[in-house]
Formats: sequence, structure tokens, C-alpha cells
Amino acid sequence: MSKPRTRLATPDKEAIALLPEFERLGLDRITLVSTGEQARAAAAALAKAPAWGFDTESKPTFRVGEMSDGPHILQLSTRERAWVFQLHDPACRAVAAELLALPGFVKAGFGLGDDRKRIIAKLGVQPMGVLELNSVFLERGYRKDMGVKGAVAVLFNQRFIKSKKAATSNWANPRLSEAQLVYAANDAYAAIRVYEALALA
Repeated sequence: MSKPRTRLATPDKEAIALLPEFERLGLDRITLVSTGEQARAAAAALAKAPAWGFDTESKPTFRVGEMSDGPHILQLSTRERAWVFQLHDPACRAVAAELLALPGFVKAGFGLGDDRKRIIAKLGVQPMGVLELNSVFLERGYRKDMGVKGAVAVLFNQRFIKSKKAATSNWANPRLSEAQLVYAANDAYAAIRVYEALALA
């Protein structure tokens, strides 16, 4: 009989709180994309990397039965830079949809099931090459769902900072704050760092 596989523990909040901070991208390495021209420039830069960190943000809903018309933001990141796409402008939205539907590129992130549904509904495309990083950790023997904070703690022995205030902010706002840009970009940036570390492990 084969031995039962050992299930690996995920660090708890208290253990993560004691770790040194994960170095996030600063505003100098984050590009806000809101027009078709900016989106095409971003696409050209992203095409040079084989894999991207991927996430979306939607304006939160607070009333029972209220439906979100998100995503309002799409984040894609390489190891060097992150692009935060605002999806108000039709030309920008069209390029964002093309990027998500593009085969041959890995789009890695956490908790992407809801993102996928909203992308299909809003952008009319089926995202290609999507890799749910939590599934990789489960396959490798971790016993609990792994989010970005747990993954950064396990792989880098560092603490990933996420602002609750930014998380629940209005992502549909035409003018995003610096805090929103940093929050959104670094979710995608951390995902590509985790993907690269898992690919090398």
C-alpha cells in the first residue's frame, strides 16, 4: 500500500505578520492604461514576456441583489512592470479583450473563477492560458486554499501587504488614486513572481 500523501501546512495570519515585507512595485513601474493608443503600447510590451500576472477589480456591490457590471480594471504584469487597464474607453477595452483571448501566453493569478465569468460577460471573450495558482499549490500538497499572501509567505518567506481600504474602493471611478494603482498593480505583480518561483521550484 502506498503511504498517504503528506499535506503541507499554509502559514497562518499570525506567522505571516512576523515576516519582513515583500517589496512591491512603486508608481515608477506602474503604467495606467485608459486609451486605445496606451493599450496598444502596453500590448506590445507585454508580448515580449511569455507569462503575465493577471487580476481584475470590480466596483464593490453593497446592496442585496445588486449586480456588478465589472470588471472595471484589468491588471497585467511582467517581472519588470505592471499595466493597469481602465475599461471605460471602447478602444482600450477592445485591446484588453484581445490580450485576454490571446493564446500562447500564461496568465497567472489567484481566485480567478469569478474574474473569468465577468470577463466573458463584459468583454465577450473566453480568456486563454489562464493558470489558477491556487490549483498548483493544492497539487503540490498544500491542504488549504492558497491566496497571494500565503503564497508569498511560503515561497519568499515575506509578508505581502494588501490594503482593505483600497480593496473595497470604487474601481469604476474615472480617476484612480495612487493607492488604488499600487494595490491593483501589485496583485498582478505578486502573481507573476509566484508563478516564476513555482516554475523554478
